[in-house]
Amino acid sequence: MKQVDYYEFLQISPRADEDTIHRVYRFLASRYHPDNPKSGSAEKFEMLSEAYEVLSDPARRAEYDLSRHKKREEYGPPLSNTIDFMDSLAGETNRRLAVLAVLYFRRRNNPNFPEVALAEIESRMGFPRDYLDFTTWYLQKKGYITKADNSDFTLTANGVDFVETQRVTIPVLDKLLTSGTATSEEESAAAIKALNELPTPIVVLPDITRPDERRMNTKDRRTNGRDRRSSNIDRRANQ
Repeated sequence: MKQVDYYEFLQISPRADEDTIHRVYRFLASRYHPDNPKSGSAEKFEMLSEAYEVLSDPARRAEYDLSRHKKREEYGPPLSNTIDFMDSLAGETNRRLAVLAVLYFRRRNNPNFPEVALAEIESRMGFPRDYLDFTTWYLQKKGYITKADNSDFTLTANGVDFVETQRVTIPVLDKLLTSGTATSEEESAAAIKALNELPTPIVVLPDITRPDERRMNTKDRRTNGRDRRSSNIDRRANQ
């Protein structure tokens, strides 16, 4: 079974008290129980039971929290240390690129389990999830990522294509994929331009010549034609 973040799966804070854990467990147990014809899921019910057994036991919960903290330290410094996620336009663009980069690494390194929990994205980016709602909504609508019922995100084939083709033209994305950092404001501006710039349309101007002018031009062409024929006759006569 794929390892899940128990707090993320129960959608509760790591600081939640025992009463909250028990209340959420009872609610989700009725939803995921295999006997529920609408939302029952044996796999999710098993995950729920495992999460509850650990988090409802103070000793096991403390051990789990410690291992969870160590695992998060393996991610290294959060991306927010070197990337501006707060600027109005560049920040939003950088957030989209960072989410795609995190999901791309998971898809490449673990293709059998490419899902990434929102808690992990939040930790890797060092950015509150409350500010990621618009970012993930946009990427879903573009078809670059999908979201499962347990809030795990996965990069789609379209997302892979975007990352691999656009890293050449978007310096921020290339640095995220290469070193996990990006610091230049110019590079952020280049990312915005690459993502939002549209090709210049070809404008075909209408014919604004007035009808009477077009008729006069036609007559002039006919008159010139008669003059040329007269000149040809004169030349033959002289011969």
